[in-house]
Amino acid sequence: MTNPLLTDWSTPFALPPFEAIEDAHFAPAFEEAVVAHAAEIEAIANNPEPPSFANTIEAMEGAGEALDKVLSVFYNVAGADSNETRQTLQREFSPKLSAHSSAIYANQALFARVQALWEARETLDLGPEEARVLMLTHRGFVRAGAALEGEDAEEMKTVKSRLAVLGTAFTQNLLKDEADWMMDLAEADLEGLPDFVIDAARSAGEAAGRPGPVVTLSRSLIVPFLQFSPRRDLREKAWRAWTARGENGCETDNRGIAAEILGLRETRAKLLGYPDFAHYKLETEMAGTPENVRDLLMQVWEPARAQAMADMAEMEAMLQADGIDGPFEPWDWRYYSEKRRQALHDLDEAELKPYLQLDRMIDGAFACATRLFGLEFAPIDIPLYHADCRAWEVTRNGAHVAVFIGDYFARSSKRSGAWCSAFRSQARRPQLRTPVVVNVCNFAKPSEGKPALLSYDDARTLFHEFGHALHQMLSDVEFGSVSGTSVARDFVELPSQLYEHWLEVPEVLAEFATHAETGEPMPQALLDKVLAAATFDMGFQTVEYVASALVDLEFHSGPAPKDPMQKQAEVLEAIGMPRAITMRHATPHFAHVFAGDGYSSGYYSYMWSEVMDADAFAAFEEAGGPFDPQMAQKLEGFILSRGGSEEAEALYMQFRGKMPGVDALLKGRGLAA
Repeated sequence: MTNPLLTDWSTPFALPPFEAIEDAHFAPAFEEAVVAHAAEIEAIANNPEPPSFANTIEAMEGAGEALDKVLSVFYNVAGADSNETRQTLQREFSPKLSAHSSAIYANQALFARVQALWEARETLDLGPEEARVLMLTHRGFVRAGAALEGEDAEEMKTVKSRLAVLGTAFTQNLLKDEADWMMDLAEADLEGLPDFVIDAARSAGEAAGRPGPVVTLSRSLIVPFLQFSPRRDLREKAWRAWTARGENGCETDNRGIAAEILGLRETRAKLLGYPDFAHYKLETEMAGTPENVRDLLMQVWEPARAQAMADMAEMEAMLQADGIDGPFEPWDWRYYSEKRRQALHDLDEAELKPYLQLDRMIDGAFACATRLFGLEFAPIDIPLYHADCRAWEVTRNGAHVAVFIGDYFARSSKRSGAWCSAFRSQARRPQLRTPVVVNVCNFAKPSEGKPALLSYDDARTLFHEFGHALHQMLSDVEFGSVSGTSVARDFVELPSQLYEHWLEVPEVLAEFATHAETGEPMPQALLDKVLAAATFDMGFQTVEYVASALVDLEFHSGPAPKDPMQKQAEVLEAIGMPRAITMRHATPHFAHVFAGDGYSSGYYSYMWSEVMDADAFAAFEEAGGPFDPQMAQKLEGFILSRGGSEEAEALYMQFRGKMPGVDALLKGRGLAA
């Protein structure tokens, strides 16, 4: 029987033939594709011809196409629509993939060819992007341990294999904790909740097969419950469950896994000659060193903490006015913050939410891309991996650019958070590839027949992830290894965070924030209140984020902690963490850092990028406004289209002419003195 994962895809736009792919196809396709890729690598390594860019570097870029196809389908589907079979396969694939990668980097004949090209680079007559890809390839081999020998090489292989297993286990434990917990609500428990929260709770109960409404650990449901429920006892119960993910003392407890991961990362760094993992990881980022990261975070920490403490004093007085003795607790913050926002700005989330329809926000994100970059979006009716997904063909001047897939609703089979990934990345060599990009979110699914409504934070998330998608879709480089979001981790959030600014452009909200029932645009008075409250509660938001970033940095600086929870407590005490605020991601559910290597020692990167995004949007405002065509052309030409084909700092300098300081960020967050 033909395995659809291993055939040429004759589907529209060469999309994966989702309707033909079954879980039983993944393992045999994976095994066959790994063998095929290994054979391709051997052929490159043992080529009798002298090494050249074409027969070594470009050949490696083109190798593994079958494996790329299998893995892109499998990991996208496993992250967004998991089941027991897919989770088992993830556990099986992780160590095998690690071993396969280790074998490539340990191939001495292959490394010798790369090394020979690196040493002869000045004589090879390479173009700028070819030179960049050669440098990155050589650096990748060295940082993976290709120059290690004997016991060190074997230890590196063992460490990487174990890390792959642990990262998968961490993710699956978290998914199970999130899927297993829910709190049933009696009708009386719904008192005080706005209709959109009640609808979301009823919908979640239906999806879970419960007799009535429930609160789940999906951020899109639990946050508004904490925001609006007057029942302090239920808020505490929900908050404790939410913050206990990954530390419930049972088989899904992630604390031991986190400790082992940190120890293995330290071993990996020291094998390569670095003092600790932070120095290893940050060497290739814009920040460069842990000291630079710490300096940025502490510049923001002090004003953010001062603002948060001032806000908390006001809310504690509100708590006491409600007749509640005792200290202000973390499960009180969102509830009293919402009350305070209504008092200060006369802004009620329940009044605002009907104007933030999911479909209209998607239209708004698309419309901004049309005005800025000339992109057009046409819905396409094709089978996708889940019934909730939608797809659009993206064109410019009638020419195909990309396929964009949106998967917006929360479900128990989907890991938490929001992300952008690709089923296929852009490249021109060795073969032409147009991108297929997916945005995955976790918005509350409405009851049957009702429109999906977003919070303002949800709408910002939608624009954020679409900024990542634009980085992928507008990529225009030769090689896939430097296309789209294949950039320094502390640069990758620039396009996404920059795109959030267009949500707050008054003319965008005026056009696309239309009422779900009446179709009327948001009244000017409400629009004014939304924009005036844009930095409301920013002390809290900044403190919970910066605390997480500092803990991540200190985990990886110096010796790995034997007890990460104790280390977390020590870091938070040292910086004076307000007791009523917790880390945005506490260690046992800090998937950014422990599910894989992506944001380890790098959670700070959102803020590093924010320094640039505040400055970049200011460039539009200084020019002809948010839709200035020349600035849009520069943004695409120097950043969105270039991927990792040049150093991030060089790209930003070409766009802006200078590197920014932290002042624009503090001003944008309303934290400037």
